[in-house]
Amino acid sequence: MELAKVPPQNLEAEQAVLGALMLEPETGSSVFEILQPEDFYRDNHRLIFIALRDLFERGDPVDLVSVAEALRQNGRLEQVGGIATVSQIARSVPSAVNIEFYAKIVAEKSMLRQLIRTAGRIAEKGYEPGEEATTLLAEAEKLILDLTQRQVKDGFESIRNILLNTFEKIETLYAHKGNLTGVPTFFTELDRMTSGWQPSDLVIIAARPSMGKTALVLNMAENAAVRANVPVAVFSLEMSKEQLVQRMLCSEAMVDQQRVRTGDLLDTDWPKLTRAVGPLSDAPVFIDDTVGISLLELRSKARRLKIEHGLGLIVIDYLQLMTLGRRAESRQQEVAAISRGLKGIARELSVPVIALSQLNRGVEQRQDKRPIMSDLLESGAIEADADVISFIYRDEYYNPESEKKGIAELIIAKHRNGPVGAVELGFLKEFTKFVNLDRQHL
Repeated sequence: MELAKVPPQNLEAEQAVLGALMLEPETGSSVFEILQPEDFYRDNHRLIFIALRDLFERGDPVDLVSVAEALRQNGRLEQVGGIATVSQIARSVPSAVNIEFYAKIVAEKSMLRQLIRTAGRIAEKGYEPGEEATTLLAEAEKLILDLTQRQVKDGFESIRNILLNTFEKIETLYAHKGNLTGVPTFFTELDRMTSGWQPSDLVIIAARPSMGKTALVLNMAENAAVRANVPVAVFSLEMSKEQLVQRMLCSEAMVDQQRVRTGDLLDTDWPKLTRAVGPLSDAPVFIDDTVGISLLELRSKARRLKIEHGLGLIVIDYLQLMTLGRRAESRQQEVAAISRGLKGIARELSVPVIALSQLNRGVEQRQDKRPIMSDLLESGAIEADADVISFIYRDEYYNPESEKKGIAELIIAKHRNGPVGAVELGFLKEFTKFVNLDRQHL
């Protein structure tokens, strides 16, 4: 008969933490950020930790006598093993110098136990009759995500250290003044305004249908990958991989995509397509077309891609087609959580994340149809989380007699760390391609 496995734990580390807290109570500030009572494997260790924490929070003296008295008042002293056990734990370490190291060991073992329990809950649900796989997957994602969010977050850092890092960045900017510091789009005026898309930024590009928002981000991805060798992850929730690559091929080759779609190609189209295949096939572009991808799955895939191939830019087409992976009270709350999550991914991976977004129909009711911030669909959280919010407007779409045929405005409505304003680009509709205006007729 197989013996039951003992859950992960380190009783010596637990005792070391408790003993160090009684020896040097001032170390509690860091320990109480790392550990919660439930992180302790033994019940008596958990109860002693609670007593220590309560004394610390009240500002009372923390030592062997006060801890024993607090446990006695709560009727827990005998439950933990009496004064002898508390005394033995208090003498278990000679100093508190390694307390954070011990606390992290306790937290690690606790996380492993929680992971085992979570896996067990998922397995049990898998045996329940009538349980749908998609529902179970969503619940599993939520349980795992809840665990990851419990990991220790960065705390305070002295301004001295921050200033050193900031000054180094300023020196780098000065040494490369006029040059880009982020991921280039190769749209000259846009890059001049943004200095390229910056690491950790969430960039929202929004437009009404048929304005060319997918074409624009694909052009940005293609330019960054082909011309600057930036590894790009494209998450396409609306179009298949094949449709996306066909668009990119037509754009790179400057071939009418309607002719490609119908197979009605000209003899001159073939050499252009053939020449375009080379640079595209060598470009570090990675495409995922999972329908309704969840925030957790996107994060996992992006992290894995960064480890395996490097990652410089993430493109998502589009935000409202993503799912949270767990039930939300409303669609607005779900979009808000996704928006916050995308900003978190940008910061965690230190890459710009460009997410396309829909606009509501209100823009169609106005005389001036240039989008404004309130036109963003489910806009509150997106507006708060985004570092850059931009809108695409093509006047010829609404005004057939427009003087600005073939011209698109990219309106930077929010720019957390830079200027706002509008940039004009050429739009070659037959190639689904945006270009700098001076190249429009090449």
